[in-house]
Formats: sequence, C-alpha cells, structure tokens
Amino acid sequence: MEAFVRFSNQTQGRERIFRATQYSCMLLSYMLEHKPGQEQVVMKLKRLESNMSSGRKLFRLGNTVHAIVAARQATQLPDIIPRFCLIASNLNRALYFICDTVLWVKSVGIFSDIDKKKWRNWATRCYYYSLMVNLAEDMYQLCWRMEHMARTQKPEEDSSPCQHDADDGLLPFLLFLYLTLRKHPPLLLDTVKNLCDLSSPLDRLGIYKANPGIIGLCGLISSLVGILTVARPHLKLKH
Repeated sequence: MEAFVRFSNQTQGRERIFRATQYSCMLLSYMLEHKPGQEQVVMKLKRLESNMSSGRKLFRLGNTVHAIVAARQATQLPDIIPRFCLIASNLNRALYFICDTVLWVKSVGIFSDIDKKKWRNWATRCYYYSLMVNLAEDMYQLCWRMEHMARTQKPEEDSSPCQHDADDGLLPFLLFLYLTLRKHPPLLLDTVKNLCDLSSPLDRLGIYKANPGIIGLCGLISSLVGILTVARPHLKLKH
C-alpha cells in the first residue's frame, strides 16, 4: 500500500495510470464495438478514453522545461552517439510538449481559432522523430553491449554446441541477443516501450495504418512498462 501511495504521489505515476486507462478503454471499446447490445458500454469507454487523454495533457504542462533541461544535461555525455541521440530526442520532446500545450489550450476553449489539425500533425511528427532517435540509441546500446559481451565471453562459451552447429546461422545471433537482453532488463524494457509507442504516430502520419485495437494494445503495453519503470527506478535505462 505504501509503495502505491508513493507511486501515485508522483506526477509521472499519475500520468502513467491515466495513460494505461486511456489505452485500456481504446482496446476494450474496439473489442466490444461490433458486439450487439454493447453500444452504451462502448460510448462510455470512449468518453472515459477522451477524459483520460485530456487529463494527461494537464499533467504534461510543465514537461517542456524538463525536456530542455534533459537535453542540456545530455551534452555532458562522453559518448558522441548517445549524446546526439538524447539531445535530438529531448529537443523533439520539448517541441511535442509545446504543441501538446497548444492543443490543450484549444480543448479548454481559451483560444478557439487554433488550427487543431495542423498542431496535432506537428505534435505527431515531433513525437515520431523523438521515438525514432530513442530507438536508434537503443540499437546502439544493444550493439555495444553485445560486442562487450562477445569480448568478455569465456573460450568454452564460444565453443558451445549451439554455436558450433550453426556458426553462420541466425540461431546463434538470436541466442546471443536473448542472453544480452536478459542481462540488461532496462534496455529490453526501453526498447519494447519505444517500439510499442510507434504504433500511434505511424498510424496518424499514414506511414503504417493500424486499427484502434492494435494501437490500444501497444499503448497499454507501453504504459505498463512506464508504470514499472516509475515504480522500480532501477529498471529505467541509464545513460
């Protein structure tokens, strides 16, 4: 109970709960949409989904400053590739949060003449670019760790039966990939989260169309990973 109280007292924790609820509603409404007699339930789920989305925008109002600070801190990283990726990612996140704030202003009716479609498109593009750079950094981290693991591997491990039977095949690579990710859960969780998050901007930008069920499922998985990393900070990828 105390752990839940500490988690829910954090703005990030509450935002993750709202996000998980939003995508759960999207997934459930998609599953029930074509079932007879569920029209009222679907309507309530979609209304709750919309409310969760609006609530998340309120929680994110100060995130532009956080993203700019994170970009500035990334300039101190010694390795040029993670430094570039984190700076680019956080600057795109800052632009995304600016667009998100403008959309929130439009939704609450402060300024009614804002072009919602244009600002949503800009927000989606910034979010997409941020995710792509994050995935590039994940792939760099993965390759670096696999290379490090290969260098430090014992000779007897190099001549294992699996590797000996298929030296140039796909199986040894997949096994090595599995062993690397198993030893580095934060990298695995970050990669899964970024891959799942891609479904929404890919759909909105028309790059790869997906139904609301897929977007809801991916968003729910990503949200659960986010909740886990907030509740267990040692599982968050360190740079």
